[in-house]
Amino acid sequence: MRTTRFAALTVTAVFALAACGGGDDSGSAASSPSVSAEASAGAHNAQDVSFAQGMIPHHQQAVEMAELADGRAASSQVKDLAARVEKAQGPEITTMTAWLKAWDEKVPESMPGMDHSGMDGMDGMDGMMDSADMDKLKKASGKDFDSMFLTMMVEHHEGAVEMATTEKAKGEYKAATAMAGDIVTAQNAEISEMKKLLGES
Repeated sequence: MRTTRFAALTVTAVFALAACGGGDDSGSAASSPSVSAEASAGAHNAQDVSFAQGMIPHHQQAVEMAELADGRAASSQVKDLAARVEKAQGPEITTMTAWLKAWDEKVPESMPGMDHSGMDGMDGMDGMMDSADMDKLKKASGKDFDSMFLTMMVEHHEGAVEMATTEKAKGEYKAATAMAGDIVTAQNAEISEMKKLLGES
């Protein structure tokens, strides 16, 4: 694996921007060939690989859940929250996929709604909903959907925060640990918001 000082400096700046999940620019940047090539320049370890491989399907399920809100949620606040989840996590999926490809590591297949207990190698992915949970959410509507969505997403976010906290502590790739920090901050804030909507705080 060839590295250069220039690439090492560039990749930190590029992925620090991508990790913010601040819109379409991060997604398009992460998918470009130059960014994919530069990702290999940064030092990374097994924890970084595990983080990306675990967080991609975790995010995919969160996006799937969020997409259900548009035609089912009664609360405008729930719809707004769901839209923010999609906007933040979609680009992060793209970024993490680019990292894994650059590192020549396996990119997880899309597994929306799959029973968590049957996900090979995903035992550490706390907060994932199983197929029965997802089926219930798909069939719900109105206030019942809102309550179910918020309850499930709190649990889902708590799992993501735990995974990201581990990455912050043990990861080596700076862009990945930066993304993990952003996930902890953003999702903890959303957890507090959702608990207020549920009347728990």
